[in-house]
Amino acid sequence: MHTVWVRLNAVVFFGLTVIVVLAVLTWFSTVTHRGYPTVDTLQLNSIGTLRNHGERDIAILSFDLHADLSPAFNWNIKQLFVFVVAEYRTKTNPLNQVVLWDRIIERAEDAVIAEDVAQMEYGLIDYGTELRNTTVNLRLVWDHMPITGRLFMDSLPTSSFKLPGQYSDPIPDGPGSRSRSRRRMSGGR
Repeated sequence: MHTVWVRLNAVVFFGLTVIVVLAVLTWFSTVTHRGYPTVDTLQLNSIGTLRNHGERDIAILSFDLHADLSPAFNWNIKQLFVFVVAEYRTKTNPLNQVVLWDRIIERAEDAVIAEDVAQMEYGLIDYGTELRNTTVNLRLVWDHMPITGRLFMDSLPTSSFKLPGQYSDPIPDGPGSRSRSRRRMSGGR
């Protein structure tokens, strides 16, 4: 007769087989679904500063973003990782891509983005001195993260702008600036 261990092994592996089959059916039910999100606005709002720091060019800017990503959701999408990418070309590197802003969207109800004067979360930094007079393309990218199945990304190109030809003055060290608050936290004056 079969022992308890053989019976337990059969039950466990039967259960795992059922789970795998259900996961494949879940993935297959959404493989043909393609939502078409819309980006109404993704454009430069203002360039705060373009400066050189060491051997790096740094641009601080803000942008406007209005998009509806709810069509990208279906019942198998756990979340969307949404980000704005700045792309530009230089003599040194034929393609540079820098993430300026990102957000995780977990529900279709939160998938309508309306950002006016959105500040960059990450700097537009070129590890060289080639940002001046450079044309920058902004692109909205979203990464589908399903419950089961493959990960995939979609994007829409939206706008471009040209950075100034000269460095601008640095942002003044006002009462709410980061450098002053850093000095306070470190015990300096």
